[in-house]
Amino acid sequence: MIRLAIVTSALQRMTVCEANELYGETGRFRYLQFADDAVQGAIDLRRPERIVLEYPRALIHLIDRNAPDFRRLFMIGHGIGTIAAHYPDQEVTVAEIDEQVVELSRTYFHYRRDNVLIGDGRQLLAEQADGGHDCLVLDAFTEEGTPHHLSTLEFFRLARGKLRDPALMLLNLMGKGAGDKRVRAIHTALAEVFPHTLAFALPGEASSEQRNMLLAGSAYPLAYDPRAMAGFACIALDPGFAPRDRKPSAADTF
Repeated sequence: MIRLAIVTSALQRMTVCEANELYGETGRFRYLQFADDAVQGAIDLRRPERIVLEYPRALIHLIDRNAPDFRRLFMIGHGIGTIAAHYPDQEVTVAEIDEQVVELSRTYFHYRRDNVLIGDGRQLLAEQADGGHDCLVLDAFTEEGTPHHLSTLEFFRLARGKLRDPALMLLNLMGKGAGDKRVRAIHTALAEVFPHTLAFALPGEASSEQRNMLLAGSAYPLAYDPRAMAGFACIALDPGFAPRDRKPSAADTF
């Protein structure tokens, strides 16, 4: 493994690495890591058009299956720009709190679109026109996980107001499977706003193992092909206690 860049911004520490193996697959990979060593995005240097990580492949399938003719997509969390770059002919707006993330995506991961707004994702979403977007993707993380103010009942109500039918909302979270209390709580809040929801998780060797989990909400019944979900399996989540907004703090920005 070779470190190409180590950048410390006001918000986080980021590393760009190259390696001949990633998650058991051999090849030539370049990837972005944050301080917790979680891989936030990766490209195959031999096949740059290939989507390497499971979760963006699954999210793209859910978009293509449930909003195939979408015109406008809003994203919170940029990473290396995998999903935004996948839709060059659609209008995609990305909110990213850390300008250094965007610079790394341009310098090391070939991101070329001029569609990223720098600032807090919830605030930038609030500034969008009501009913102006077809889809919303939340893929935002700090070392503590998804920021609280991007996972509350009030946030999902805000998001729904910015979406027109099919009003597809997708979330990439980290959790411990069906028993994860915080993911169950977030799903409960999502389900209070969107009449149709689904939850997915990658398999884990132990129930306590953190893994990617996806939530989907829509005004219409959701569809998916299990063979196209990149290993994610649909799971049932018990109800939780929907998170509510709290008094803002300095940590509640993304």
